Amino acid sequence: QVQLVESGGGLVQAGGSLRLACTASGRSFSSYAMGWFRQAPGKERELVSAIDWSGTSTYYADFVKGRFTISRDNAKNTVYLQMNSLKPEDTAVYYCAIDAYARRVGVPTGRYEYQHWGQGTQVTVSS
Repeated sequence: QVQLVESGGGLVQAGGSLRLACTASGRSFSSYAMGWFRQAPGKERELVSAIDWSGTSTYYADFVKGRFTISRDNAKNTVYLQMNSLKPEDTAVYYCAIDAYARRVGVPTGRYEYQHWGQGTQVTVSS
């Protein structure tokens, strides 16, 4: 059974930084792309960033480019999201998700391309 556990969320002032981590179990982590999504109250869940199974290709939504960095450590079964220059509009619950297919070519960017999700971690950015 696949399990994804996020950590690292919290309350931070605008301009600050947080580092989210998501550790996976129950699947060969190194063969699957990973994604970070977020959902603010009253809004749709949206893709923030994703990384392919090898770690060589990444995707960033326009609203986080230049501020967030995704990375993975396959030896630790963990994917990270380094978030810098945080803004109040980054406030949301952040979820990690694992690709439905192993060794996909490219980075999945659609919500329904991901098969399993973590429970989410709250990120709150105060102004």
